[in-house]
Amino acid sequence: MDALRGIGALCVLIFHYSTRFHELFPQASHVPFSFPGGNYRVLLFFTISGFSIFFTLDRIGSVGDFVVNRFARLYPAYLVAMLVTLSIEYLAHATQLLIGPGAILANFTMLQGFAFLPEVDGAYWTLTVEIAFYACMIGLWKFAGLKHLEPLLLLWLGVRWLYALWPDMPERIIMLLVLRYLPFFVIGMLSYRVWAGRRSWRQQAPYAALALASVATMETWDVTIVACVLLAAFAALIAGRLHILRIRPLIWLGGISYSFYLIHQHVGFVVMLELAKAGYSPWIGFFAAFAVALTLGTLINRVVERPAGEAILAWWKRRRALQPAAVQPA
Repeated sequence: MDALRGIGALCVLIFHYSTRFHELFPQASHVPFSFPGGNYRVLLFFTISGFSIFFTLDRIGSVGDFVVNRFARLYPAYLVAMLVTLSIEYLAHATQLLIGPGAILANFTMLQGFAFLPEVDGAYWTLTVEIAFYACMIGLWKFAGLKHLEPLLLLWLGVRWLYALWPDMPERIIMLLVLRYLPFFVIGMLSYRVWAGRRSWRQQAPYAALALASVATMETWDVTIVACVLLAAFAALIAGRLHILRIRPLIWLGGISYSFYLIHQHVGFVVMLELAKAGYSPWIGFFAAFAVALTLGTLINRVVERPAGEAILAWWKRRRALQPAAVQPA
């Protein structure tokens, strides 16, 4: 799983540093190739999220447990990466990347996407999708239970087809129910249930087929192929046939992928712009930006993401342990 995250991280970096950089800064020198496949990387990560969400749901006892767990996982690294990104943008006077003070304040909540405000870093848009997915999953866990998950997924996919038939569906409903990306989360969830021994692939086949049909009827042919590849990849993962991906650099990159993702885009753009202004080859700018992103991503992961997350969870565990004693009469 970490190796898949590492592959996804590499794809998105190459996409942003080749294709996206040239789109935003056509006047700057750039590497002479384009890598559009980076768009598919988020689909891989949404599938991984669908699979991995159960590692949290299987351990929690309350909605509070879930919220604290996700906050500890996401927010500390996000906050530091955002502040570092803003600092570098302001120091470099990268006006094309800067956003207004109101939008910056909204970014501190991590909910700016739901208010249709711009992100400090364009890569943060996926966090809106993730948060909406978490809200949906905790709703299913709390009010419907997950023992019979598949019929609920069928209903959820049905709402996605309603979205296809209702072009004026309110945008916030589309966002909150993650309707644009739902089939990829579903592929991950179906795969987890097989991996955990709760279902067989024969039992999951009708639901997987409906998820693929949802993609095929609403998306382009290339996205449909990606969905098929992801389903096959997770089936191979569960069957133990992806040992070839157990390469140390990929596993390491997957381990820091969240912090790396948060810091790589705008900071990398600034590095490439500054080196282009100084007259250096775009290849030097490309690899220098890559090195800076790796360094900062590793530092944020080791200094902030892991220790802060562990500290928050330890605090919550102590608080939970004290709660029964607090309600006992003196």
